[in-house]
Amino acid sequence: QVQLVESGGGLVQAGGSLRLSCAASGRTFSTYAMGWFRQAPGKEREAVARITWSAGNTDYADSVKGRFTISGDNAKNTVYLQMNSLKPEDTAVYYCAAARLIRSDWYGPTSYDYWGQGTQVTVSS
Repeated sequence: QVQLVESGGGLVQAGGSLRLSCAASGRTFSTYAMGWFRQAPGKEREAVARITWSAGNTDYADSVKGRFTISGDNAKNTVYLQMNSLKPEDTAVYYCAAARLIRSDWYGPTSYDYWGQGTQVTVSS
């Protein structure tokens, strides 16, 4: 099992920045990639970004490209999501997720095996 704990959410004005952290514990060696998802009220959970542990390859949703950056610290088993130029439409609960296997559908929630409890990000206009 892998446990994931997010932190760093909060309230920020439009144009501001936040950095989310996701600390992994347990059988972290069994994970291949880490991802960030978000879910706004009344909407489906959507992928934000993904990073692979071994090669450090990254993928981003079009809506956040150029504004968000995902990074990882293998020594700390921690993944970060730096969010800049935040917009009100970025308001959501942000979830960290871990995948055990290589899957081409990186943006699908079913491609991930473990989930954190989520952290709220609110961007005011």
